[in-house]
Amino acid sequence: MARDPQKWSPFRELDRVRHDFEELLDLSLGSGASREQHGTPALESFIDSGKLIIRADLPGVDPKDVDVTVTGDQLTIRGTREQRVDEQSRSFINREFSYGSFERTVRLPGGVKAEDVKASYRDGVLELTMPVPKESKSRKVTIQVEGEPSKR
Repeated sequence: MARDPQKWSPFRELDRVRHDFEELLDLSLGSGASREQHGTPALESFIDSGKLIIRADLPGVDPKDVDVTVTGDQLTIRGTREQRVDEQSRSFINREFSYGSFERTVRLPGGVKAEDVKASYRDGVLELTMPVPKESKSRKVTIQVEGEPSKR
């Protein structure tokens, strides 16, 4: 039986439940309202030319304050958005920016190797690129209708 390299933690489980709940809210509200209130970065992922690409929107975040880890099939992005010292003395009329630490975890397709994940940062966007494992590639499945001869 394979063992998880990390010990079970109720806090990690609560964090996963929180992330799942926020994603459910995002889907039901049709926006990133829940995510924006908690300061977690928006993500997008897609496949292009045999590579899985995950982008995290991190405006105002110094890439030195971001950690990316891969553990098993979990990719985690952790970081901190620091508030500028000169902003602390201001009397804000409106304030929607979130400061402090954030974390996002996404499940990767089976077969992705941690050493194959490459990261780059440009214009406030963290881009993670990795090859799509052969097991994850799609194939067309022919539907056989009972009572009809199969067509090839």
